[in-house]
Amino acid sequence: MIEARHLRVLRAVATTGSFSAAGRELGCTQPAVSQQMKALETSVGTPLLVRNGREMRLTQAGEALVRHASGILAGLTAAEEEVAAIAGLRAGRVRLVSFPSGSSTLVPTALAALRAAHPGTRVSLEEAEPPKSVELLRAGDCDIALAFRYEGAAGAEEWDDLVVRPLLTDRLVGLLPERHRLARAESVALGELADEPWIAGCPRCRGQLVQACENVGFTPRIDFATDDYPAVVGLVGAGLGVAVLPQLAVESVRPRGARTVALEPAVVREMVALTLPDLAQVPAVAATLEQLRRAARRA
Repeated sequence: MIEARHLRVLRAVATTGSFSAAGRELGCTQPAVSQQMKALETSVGTPLLVRNGREMRLTQAGEALVRHASGILAGLTAAEEEVAAIAGLRAGRVRLVSFPSGSSTLVPTALAALRAAHPGTRVSLEEAEPPKSVELLRAGDCDIALAFRYEGAAGAEEWDDLVVRPLLTDRLVGLLPERHRLARAESVALGELADEPWIAGCPRCRGQLVQACENVGFTPRIDFATDDYPAVVGLVGAGLGVAVLPQLAVESVRPRGARTVALEPAVVREMVALTLPDLAQVPAVAATLEQLRRAARRA
């Protein structure tokens, strides 16, 4: 294997014409230069220099290696500078995947703060609900995934191989048409909505809704299902049914024609930021995780 330090010595020898002059240029001794040249010739398996008394000339292999050395060393220097910029957060890229209510609430605040602190760091955003977002992370298609899981739900071990940064706990609320008989109540027992038509959200939320309803003795009649929170609010506002939404999702949409009520028993979901263990050490990723944490504290 050819080492960069050996290439630097070879180039100095070719430029100055002697080991002693190369040593002075590189700030080392003549024996050190000789030793590194021998190591380089051993690595490549052929002589690179021909010594004739005090004169020294490059072999054909030596000339070829010197030609390539400048480009190789220039590329290494550029790579070192780029890595230093990324490590110092003067540059870098983070690919973030978030579910919609996270994208409209936590993400803007976090990314605005990140840009102010580290303007050279670029963040791209794609939307996906868990478990799809987690699959993208494991496949290497993103660096951070915002995800959620419901309290008490099965599968708590599904993130055991990931770095999990808790952000906040989000309580689910009932969403009722303004003219609904329970719309003015401070809280509503989930069982009181057993006979209502339901509007359900994303597949994971839908599964949690069915589970929560079955826990209190009924199976919800789901008339509409949509991943779009404004659509859920619009359907409820039009009097077409009731829904259960995370509080964070309601805050990101103006609920025209609908009112929120507290639900009993309480149903909550934990929101987290996920990344891979190696990625957690990357400065730009670590900085983004920190800004997401701060945004969650202010939410």
